[in-house]
Amino acid sequence: MLQQLLTRLPNDNTTHKADAAVLMALTREDVPRLILTQRALHLKSHAGEVAFPGGKRDSSDTSIIHTALREAQEEIDLQPHDVSVVGELGLFTSKIGIKVKPIIGLLDKMPPLRGNPDEIDSIFTVPLDVFLQQKPNYQHKVKYMGLNIAVPSFNHEGYVIWGLTGFMIVEFMRQVYDADIEWRWPNPLKRK
Repeated sequence: MLQQLLTRLPNDNTTHKADAAVLMALTREDVPRLILTQRALHLKSHAGEVAFPGGKRDSSDTSIIHTALREAQEEIDLQPHDVSVVGELGLFTSKIGIKVKPIIGLLDKMPPLRGNPDEIDSIFTVPLDVFLQQKPNYQHKVKYMGLNIAVPSFNHEGYVIWGLTGFMIVEFMRQVYDADIEWRWPNPLKRK
């Protein structure tokens, strides 16, 4: 799995139009593990949801990659020097119109991570083969452009991975591993 990831990584350079970035951090193992977080329950938006570390671009960020690395450091104490940026997906548009850029990074070893209690309740990893073996369900819905849209959802060790995070994982698995995962609504990627 790792070799296929390294040879087929997407690299879409539409970074100049991104409002925010997330870091899809993967361990460098035969079966890479993807780092995810569960957002703190006291947050005003997306409380308790599973997400990648990330957030809005600051005016001081030198690039959207810098945004992803800075946010990962702030949220889960992942040091930028531990991450080798190896690719990126196209822009995804959130249900409130924020253009989000997923940045793909590899970790040579899993460093100790600590969630910022102001933002994160827990940090966990999911082996990529889980997303190849488990077909998503479409029980969760989001309101998007006035419609209730079913979104891909995965279950792993008590966590529910869905929404924009689920779509990013599906797109990554489709591009890198030719995963046969269908979209249930128009592709949320906005590449304008």
